[in-house]
Amino acid sequence: MPDPISDAPPPPSDAPLPVSDAPPRASAAPASAAIAPELAALLTAAVDQARAAVVDFSGEETVGEYLGAEFEDSSAATHRFLARLPGYRGWQWAVVVAACPGAAQATISEVVLVPGPTALLAPEWVPWDQRVRPGDLGPGDLLAPPADDPRLVPGYTATGDPDVDELAVEVGLGRRQVLGLWGRDETAQRWHDGDFGPGSAMARATKRRCRDCGFFVPLSGALGVMFGVCANEFAADAHVVDAEFGCGAHSDTPASSGTGSPLCDPYDDGVLDLDEKKDTGDEDAENKDTGDDAGDDAGGEDAEHKDTGDDAGKKDTENEDAGDLVEKKDTEPSDPDGEPAPNGP
Repeated sequence: MPDPISDAPPPPSDAPLPVSDAPPRASAAPASAAIAPELAALLTAAVDQARAAVVDFSGEETVGEYLGAEFEDSSAATHRFLARLPGYRGWQWAVVVAACPGAAQATISEVVLVPGPTALLAPEWVPWDQRVRPGDLGPGDLLAPPADDPRLVPGYTATGDPDVDELAVEVGLGRRQVLGLWGRDETAQRWHDGDFGPGSAMARATKRRCRDCGFFVPLSGALGVMFGVCANEFAADAHVVDAEFGCGAHSDTPASSGTGSPLCDPYDDGVLDLDEKKDTGDEDAENKDTGDDAGDDAGGEDAEHKDTGDDAGKKDTENEDAGDLVEKKDTEPSDPDGEPAPNGP
């Protein structure tokens, strides 16, 4: 049977190069003895032909240095060149060449851009339904359960929870789907391992448990054996808690003997340092002595003012006597006949 590869004519030189977006096939390289020496030399010598194929596909400026070649199988090899493209640092051009025994030249099979060992790659794509996490649902968002959700079973079947089944029949709820045994077990495990389970830091820090707490409201049905709702507004209020969960706000927590909290000794950080007050009798005596001294000083000043007034009165009397003498001298006659003496010379 003729070899289909050897009988196929080589493509014309002006034919477009076959280009693929997929990376070259990563088959194991055959042993050197499985490749004819002439064919191996032909494939490894097609470096210029491989570079010309990349230049024709992407341009001369996008091809970097030659990185080497590796055999894909007994009739194909891949030549690699460093890619010089903006945003593709570390990527490589991979050119696959092929030839059959007896061929005069190699044929370009494909030219692809592949990431190298130092290439920066985006993380593996994850479908959106696998990226959703608890707490992502916001107001107005819609999140339908997956098809054939194993947590749900048809509403006309028994759930395995007697309380739920009897209530559904009695009330006639007629829900299309209800929580099945698998979903109930998964929920119980998630609650048990969560922040309000016995393994949490809060539960490990106390010896008291929710099962005997007055604020613990057990759930109905099968889940009520292990879980309930906390009704203490200062603890895990409105959260589903494990019966083996516990906290410091247990209803049986004893009150402190002092004024501090149950877990801390009272400490008054408002204590002031007080100095002893002096005796009031000594202060009154000092005040009295000060008053007497002030009175003596005031009396002395008054006496001085009085003496000063007497001196001023005495001076006024002397001035008055002097005025009388002057007036008497003016009225005395200078002529013995009784005629008044003329004024002046």
